[in-house]
Amino acid sequence: MNSDNISSAVFTPCNEPYLGRESVYHFDQVILSCLEANTDVVAFTHTNALTDLQKAACQIIPQGINIALSIRELVRQGYLFSAVVLMRPLIERAGMISYLQINPEDVHLWQDGWKYRERPSLATMLATMQGETNIDQAKQICDLFNHILHGDPIGSSFNLVHLDSGSLGYSVSKTLHDPELCDFICFQSYCYLIVLMGRMVACFPNAPKLSEKK
Repeated sequence: MNSDNISSAVFTPCNEPYLGRESVYHFDQVILSCLEANTDVVAFTHTNALTDLQKAACQIIPQGINIALSIRELVRQGYLFSAVVLMRPLIERAGMISYLQINPEDVHLWQDGWKYRERPSLATMLATMQGETNIDQAKQICDLFNHILHGDPIGSSFNLVHLDSGSLGYSVSKTLHDPELCDFICFQSYCYLIVLMGRMVACFPNAPKLSEKK
């Protein structure tokens, strides 16, 4: 952790609290690669007729990238609990485009509004991100992030901080001294961002330059 300016109201890339963490570095590298790939896709989508799957991807994938960038900025500013909460919608976008890319016959569900009870469960979508479907593991991931999103006692444990008195409390602001939580956020988030980038390649195989990344 960078010990300089830890009381700053707003951190910059030069003095952010978790600067130098391996997890942060790898997250940044994946972000750069993903933005580069997205640039290639944008050029393709503006000059070519798109399939229904590609139209859905044009909506879902940018949302996921946007959320990932928001998570990164929250980490930079020390708002780790908020970053953890945002991981849930990032995971959902990665699951959605993975499911639709594997099951393009279901794109009509997206076109019809992705309605509750008609769309697949999040666990089903997450299971498509692996080479072999592992629904039990997918359900465990869903359970964890549902706890975090809905703010129950299990989810609240992600907001615990060590107080100067030596006891524990629940943070209302920045968390500047929890590198383990920072690593959890960044390692997990860049994995799902890699999924988004992989599905981007799969959905747009004919995009110039992007096809070279296959």
